[in-house]
Amino acid sequence: MRTLLIGLGVIWASPNTLIGLVAGVLALAGGAKMHLRRRDLAIVFDRVPFGPGGAMTLGNCILHTGDTLDTDCSTYAHQAGHGAEPPVRLCDHERAHVYQAMVLGPLFLPVYLLSGGISVRNRFERAADRYAQRGHGWWPWPTMRSPNSTLS
Repeated sequence: MRTLLIGLGVIWASPNTLIGLVAGVLALAGGAKMHLRRRDLAIVFDRVPFGPGGAMTLGNCILHTGDTLDTDCSTYAHQAGHGAEPPVRLCDHERAHVYQAMVLGPLFLPVYLLSGGISVRNRFERAADRYAQRGHGWWPWPTMRSPNSTLS
């Protein structure tokens, strides 16, 4: 069942993944490196030579300006001066965005942008940081759970 849901999510996210793949292929000409990260359910382009720095997830595609996603980064709250939070793993943060994109599919980008874009105000970014810190909680809205539920 999990494999079926992942497959459906990949298909549903494919319009955004296609945008990421086009950008990634262009980045290859500038020296980017492409590889598959099965754990993150993503095709990753490292060393992308354009953009503001850091990483960006488009569907099941991650565009990253650094050498590896296996690095620490500051949370959005920490960057905004909202507390002294410890760093999180960039790969975990971006994996949360992959999950979000697989649920929202082509709606992900407009909903993400309407939620505040790339900022600490954006509930998608806060949820991705929460997931990277705790290993659960990647969905940006509260969910109804029974008190005995172990799902995140």
